[in-house]
Amino acid sequence: MNIPSEVEIIEVGPRDGLQNEPNPITTEQKKELISQLSKTGISRMETASFAHPKWVPQMADSEEIANYCNELGITYVALTPNAKALERAIQVKAPQIALFIGASSEFNKKNINKTTSESLIECESMVTRAKDAGMFIRAYISMAFTCPYQGHVSFDEVKYVCDRFVGLGVDEIDVGDTNGQANPKMVYERFSRLRDLYPDATYVGHFHDTEKMALANVIAAMQAGVTKFDSSIGGLGGCPYSPGATGNVATEELVNMLMRMGCETQINYQELLKVSPFAKSLSSRV
Repeated sequence: MNIPSEVEIIEVGPRDGLQNEPNPITTEQKKELISQLSKTGISRMETASFAHPKWVPQMADSEEIANYCNELGITYVALTPNAKALERAIQVKAPQIALFIGASSEFNKKNINKTTSESLIECESMVTRAKDAGMFIRAYISMAFTCPYQGHVSFDEVKYVCDRFVGLGVDEIDVGDTNGQANPKMVYERFSRLRDLYPDATYVGHFHDTEKMALANVIAAMQAGVTKFDSSIGGLGGCPYSPGATGNVATEELVNMLMRMGCETQINYQELLKVSPFAKSLSSRV
């Protein structure tokens, strides 16, 4: 079995974990979650989304959250779905941004009202602008396995987006099982083919636990050579435009599994366990 000596875990709970919560979460509660997580050894966190508050009201305080992260001195990622969002991220001096495009055009239209091809065109100028601002660029391929609107997502659809991201020179490509319907065989084959085609690209696995296969999918991705994974404290999460999708793989469960396998994460498992109850208290779903 291919077990890397070290894996990077990127915590997405403060953004992906909370964005879909129906009940308002205060800015102070979000800051408290970020503060607690920052003490566990986590090296990077997604904490903000500059999507328009009309569409993602839970993230309406992202400027304040970003400023708080700057004060803490942590490395954080801000989601920037369009050019206006990117400008907001630049204004607050976010060190890292995340673009996202659905491999499924049907999902992409539901999510940001554009086809995949239209979004890729807009991405070109955004990547140039972000590079000029000295930002680290994470590029999500959402719905990279199956889609609630179109069903199966072909490898060619994923390759189409990945090819453009590689050509644009993004820093990492995050391949997402956004609705949590992937299985280990599919994950291994898809990541293996991507790494064969683009061996110099840096990949991240992003797995939701809808079918309780997220940990197994992490193992499958590791066998294909992936050493970076997103997770969410307490298993929080869900996509507003992915009906039925549950939370991300839980950070504490992922760290525990990797620790037992002798794989270093630089994260303090006991400290994570202290944070999880507070994180879950913010959710109406867990």
